[in-house]
Amino acid sequence: MKKLLFVPFLFACYLGIGQVFDPVSIIGKPTKVENMLVANIDFPENMNWLDAKKACSELGKGWRLPNKIELNVLYKNRILIGGFEDVNYWSSTEHSIGAWLQFFAMGSQHNSGKASKYKVRAVRSI
Repeated sequence: MKKLLFVPFLFACYLGIGQVFDPVSIIGKPTKVENMLVANIDFPENMNWLDAKKACSELGKGWRLPNKIELNVLYKNRILIGGFEDVNYWSSTEHSIGAWLQFFAMGSQHNSGKASKYKVRAVRSI
């Protein structure tokens, strides 16, 4: 009997490993802004830069982390898009010491080390 209970437990553990998000709930009904579709919501947890890039690409074909210019477009259209917090968001644009961020409380852009954890919103070109 103990062996029979152990197998479902292992299966449940296997399903839980590495699952950080549900692509359908993240993408939702994307908002069209300029030449992009913007995911409906942020990823639920802050991520380092490499994990952010990977998570965006795992949403499906064409989904990615926005570059520095696109992230600024998201900031300028934050009311239309909705759901942004007044915190830093990652861009895919690298900098000599890390990558570029945008602070959504004020619109300023700056850079940070890639190991730091910030918010992430995915985009897809159309």
